[in-house]
Amino acid sequence: MASHGLDYDGCNFFRQRLVLSTLSGKRVRIKNIRSKDDNPGLRDFEASFIRLLDKVTNGSRIEINQTGTVLFYQPGLLYGGSVEHECNTQRSIGYYLEALLMLAPFMKTSLKATLKGVTNDHIDPTVDVLKSTALPLMKQFGIDGEGFDLKVVKRGMAPGGGGEVVFICPTRRTMRPVQLTDPGKIKRIRGVAYSVRVSPQMANRIVDTARGVLNKFIPDIYIYTDHMKGANSGKSPGFGLTLVAETMNGSFLSAEMSSTPQGQGDPMLPEDLGKNCAQMLLEEVYRGGCVDSSNQSLALLLMTLGQQDVSKVLLGPLSPHTIEFLRHIRDFFQIMFKIQVQKPSEDERKGGDKVLMTCVGVGYSNINKTLK
Repeated sequence: MASHGLDYDGCNFFRQRLVLSTLSGKRVRIKNIRSKDDNPGLRDFEASFIRLLDKVTNGSRIEINQTGTVLFYQPGLLYGGSVEHECNTQRSIGYYLEALLMLAPFMKTSLKATLKGVTNDHIDPTVDVLKSTALPLMKQFGIDGEGFDLKVVKRGMAPGGGGEVVFICPTRRTMRPVQLTDPGKIKRIRGVAYSVRVSPQMANRIVDTARGVLNKFIPDIYIYTDHMKGANSGKSPGFGLTLVAETMNGSFLSAEMSSTPQGQGDPMLPEDLGKNCAQMLLEEVYRGGCVDSSNQSLALLLMTLGQQDVSKVLLGPLSPHTIEFLRHIRDFFQIMFKIQVQKPSEDERKGGDKVLMTCVGVGYSNINKTLK
């Protein structure tokens, strides 16, 4: 299986390639990583990501040339266990967690990862969103068990970080095929408005304006405020909001916004942030689908690795990240999805085009997991 490798060019979709390489056992060579840049080669956060992969696998071979523009990666076995990792603060913990969510169920022993760094920033999915959307999605595929959890111990905003997160995930031998074709109507909205090293009043102001927008559509809204103090509040000031809409059939759609760090972009008032985030949630609902846009690739990966049975998932319009992910799945697993575009019905006059993704799983079995 690992006899032939794949060659790629450039630094785009770096995590996708390494994650799929680890799961499929195919070695990968990525060349011309920012080779024309003034500062060529791997960035610090990418090097940190490679170190994390090395910690959760056993026997991986990683070779990087002197300039950092060529990476050779031969994956080892996914081992798991207790892992501590100091994430680079150029990207948030979400950047690293997204990959761990894809790998964790297929390890030899349950994973307990303690990640330190930036918990919330305005680039990557925050820890709050992954907890409230990715974990319920994984449960649909049969990944559940004692201790399956994602906890925020300390919050850390960009650029200083200082946050800490604990992710615990049990292992599974096989994935359950799913049929997620009807998201159902929205029944409630939940959210977290957080503030660190600023006045607790900031979070209340965010909640008031977000509710002002959402109350017109649904009565069941609860946004709680999370103000961490002292040692638990990281090193940089900031605030933000995470909103999650839950549907009748157990789908979760999310939106989030964080304040930008000082000196990066225009400062934003809590009122504007609350209003914009609420509108982004309505846009996500308008796009529809059973999985929100930030978790599309996770759903497609779990479908690919399912038993040799048909899985179907209804998604909103595919993001560019997801489109590239489908190409990579074809490269690593030789799986092609059947894609049916569904035009909105008369009732949903304004809903965007939905996409029904169908595939037969590769029958992936967790060879790393020890027999009980």
